[in-house]
Amino acid sequence: MVPGPLNAITDVPGVAVGHCTRLGGGLATGVTAVVPHGGDVFRDKVAAAVEVINGFGKSAGVMQVQELGTLETPVLLTNTFGVGACTTALIRQAVAANPGIGRSTSTVNPVVMECNDGPLNDIQAMAVTEADALAALAAATGGPVEQGAVGAGTGMTCFGFKGGIGSASRAVRLDGRAFHLGALVLTNFGRAGDLVLPGGLCPDPRVPAAPEQGSVIVVLATDVPLSARQLGRVARRAGAGLARLGAFWGHGSGDVVLAFSTANRVPHDAKGDFRAETVLNDARIDLMFRAAAEATAEAVLDSMLLAGPVQGREGATRPLLSDWLAAAGR
Repeated sequence: MVPGPLNAITDVPGVAVGHCTRLGGGLATGVTAVVPHGGDVFRDKVAAAVEVINGFGKSAGVMQVQELGTLETPVLLTNTFGVGACTTALIRQAVAANPGIGRSTSTVNPVVMECNDGPLNDIQAMAVTEADALAALAAATGGPVEQGAVGAGTGMTCFGFKGGIGSASRAVRLDGRAFHLGALVLTNFGRAGDLVLPGGLCPDPRVPAAPEQGSVIVVLATDVPLSARQLGRVARRAGAGLARLGAFWGHGSGDVVLAFSTANRVPHDAKGDFRAETVLNDARIDLMFRAAAEATAEAVLDSMLLAGPVQGREGATRPLLSDWLAAAGR
């Protein structure tokens, strides 16, 4: 399959990404925002699903997405101890736009997902604030996605190398029309020495291997009309992309995939007893399965290849995959 024009999650029309980075003084952390569309997501929800590959994590809001099959806020990614601040920021933003939340209408379900950047970041400082979350949301735009050691990915480690934020996409043609599936990943997983690159190359980061205690968050977006059930099946295939690279989702790993479709909207104030919905013919869904696996794997590699050097808490650093490849003449 071929990438979209930007080879990023923002190839899906309306999807925007923004970052807020906190680096220096022992901090190596931040927030990354994924915004499904330019309108009010609470009033105009998108079909969504969550696949928990391994549940060693502290995400907020995934239970309601699993139950109702809709996403009603932007998605924020951050470190484990930043979930509370980001959750509050999403609630405040939604209430500001919809003063009836929690009073004359339902409460809002903020979705925040996390990885533990503690080895590089002073996570106990709990430095991520509501202002950081709002800054990431305000910075969200379409177009090229900044990747590597940025936003939530600033302090992350992947297969012993510097990890971070990565994104990729795949183009799909259905009924003669162009569609896209895009992935954005926050990579903080994989045992050192386990990474398998395309072609079978297995780089050694020359750091001690340790039990798998990291995490990876995958956000998949598409403009193909999919039901929540179908999105759950597509989300599951992101795991195939992770496995291609050598991941096995160890006991201490929190591996979560959230998928949404911008094509199937659910209005908050729908009045009728029934709602019409167009969905992909299941006989064609293999295209989406392959796109999810390919885009996820490429996004993970991008998160490492585009990561620059970061010096975090007590001078801690991680080797760069790009340096290893250059030394190997690749």
